[in-house]
Amino acid sequence: MHAVDHVIGNVGEPDWAARLASATIDTLTLDQWEAQRSRLRKPTAGGVELAISLDRSVHLRDGDILAWDEATSTAIVARIDLKPVMIVHLDGLNGLAPAVAMRTCVELGHAIGNQHWPAVVKGDRVYVPLTVDHAVMSSVMRTHAFGGIRYEFVPAAEVIPYLAPHESRRLFGAAEIPGHHHDHDV
Repeated sequence: MHAVDHVIGNVGEPDWAARLASATIDTLTLDQWEAQRSRLRKPTAGGVELAISLDRSVHLRDGDILAWDEATSTAIVARIDLKPVMIVHLDGLNGLAPAVAMRTCVELGHAIGNQHWPAVVKGDRVYVPLTVDHAVMSSVMRTHAFGGIRYEFVPAAEVIPYLAPHESRRLFGAAEIPGHHHDHDV
């Protein structure tokens, strides 16, 4: 068992990138929700059992270095696996009577809220991260049979470029989004 109480660096930092170029990397793969936890017990890909106990305000980011063994040039690196996103397209409501379109949007909001799914609305699209099985989310959408609305599931990487950093955090929790850099002190 290896105890981790702080992050020692990130693979994106120049000093670490150079050091890790010839190192052995063992990964700890976390989903976006596990990355938000300050207490976690999980094995790495190489079988090292980690007991993570971070300050409550610290969340793991993709590429965080959790352990470094100088003697063996081995690092344990966190990798955040972002789940797909359901995109609900509202553009089919444009031709409907305003009262019908409004009622459909309220019903959609109720259905998403009733499932406790986080969502971001941008223009005529609603972005909802996969928080349960793909089939369950599809079943909820089919059960409600919203007229004028279609939906699809896409990889998170396809959605990220269209989101502001605060919207990414809403969808993906505290997981740092690759390519989305922002100041945490603001």
